[in-house]
Amino acid sequence: MTTGYEERLAGGYTGRMLGSLALAWATLQTGRFLLSPLLPAIIESLSITKTTAGIALGAFQLTYAATQYPSGRLSDAFTRAALLIPGLGVLVAAFALLSVAGTYAAFVGAVVLLGVGKGLFAIPSRALVSDLFVERRGQAFGLYTAGTDVGGTLSAVLAFLVVGGGAAVFAGTSLAAPLAAADWRTPFVPIAAVLFVSGLLYAAWNREALSVGRTDIELAATVRRLATTREQRETLFAFSLFYFMVGAWINFLPTYLVEAKGLAEPLPQLLFAVVFLVGMGVKPLSGAASDRFPRRLVAIAGLALAVAALVAVTLAESVVGVAAAVALFALGYKAQFPVVDAVLLDAAPDANAGGDLGAARALFLGVGALGPVYMGAVATALGYGVALVGLVACLLVAAVVLAVGARR
Repeated sequence: MTTGYEERLAGGYTGRMLGSLALAWATLQTGRFLLSPLLPAIIESLSITKTTAGIALGAFQLTYAATQYPSGRLSDAFTRAALLIPGLGVLVAAFALLSVAGTYAAFVGAVVLLGVGKGLFAIPSRALVSDLFVERRGQAFGLYTAGTDVGGTLSAVLAFLVVGGGAAVFAGTSLAAPLAAADWRTPFVPIAAVLFVSGLLYAAWNREALSVGRTDIELAATVRRLATTREQRETLFAFSLFYFMVGAWINFLPTYLVEAKGLAEPLPQLLFAVVFLVGMGVKPLSGAASDRFPRRLVAIAGLALAVAALVAVTLAESVVGVAAAVALFALGYKAQFPVVDAVLLDAAPDANAGGDLGAARALFLGVGALGPVYMGAVATALGYGVALVGLVACLLVAAVVLAVGARR
């Protein structure tokens, strides 16, 4: 099978499309991941608890999950652009609302809208990458998903600037006064602006029509196809456990570093950035490795590293030890994402690639939405140590399930 285009990762039509999608993805992920390092400030500003904060983040995840399948299926029936352009518009509105949210209700409304916009963008954009790349699909997904890590790194920097002492660092410069006046809402203004510009670039370069119409969602048929074989069912189960861990751990990582490890700012923001700096390097490498070796074996290796890292971060007592454990965790955790997307799209029929990917990710993210609720509630009631034992168990079961399937 060929795409009809020269599969260029940079330059040409495929390179421009990949670049525009990666820019938009990196920008929205910057805004999304800002919620994690800013969470202590949000909790204090809105006078809420870790549990209610976890519920809000869970609502975002559930909304994001619920839009996965319809957006993917509709992008199969119509065009990718027919979902991507509205999705970018909703994202701009969501970040604009976050920039002025002054109550818990407004915050919840903004993150739910963010879930809708991200859901409208995430699956059609991945399906478009799959449309454009066949032989270099793993590498293309490695570059696209690395946008998450660019965004995560930028989010840590922005969080440090507005709540971690940026005004003191830039004392005596023209930046000191604006940074002193900034609060957790401030960074969402430039996020909305950059997303608007990235949407204009995508629309200018896009060659697809914005066609829409009526179509059958065909959810039942898609679910049956995804669950046809034992291997597919095991894969869905294993990656669902992985996404549960992601939802629980990443949302609360900076808060954990403050409350459980006693780290003072800006160390939590810097270590949060380490996760994404490692991801920028490992994702293209794991994507390329999954083009050369069995994708599930690459996933198993990453899960094993993540297990070792979660145990290490629990036991670590020094800042150096915690930093090394966080970096090791990032190495294993970030390697999963291009592999997951490629595994799902390898098995999907061309005519329903977006629908199959959307349905699978809806499952993953729906389970993942329970993660922050679990982490907030268990950490409050029983402590972070107990919560992390549960996350280690999830990763171990996922790795075993994939390993048994790979040997069969």
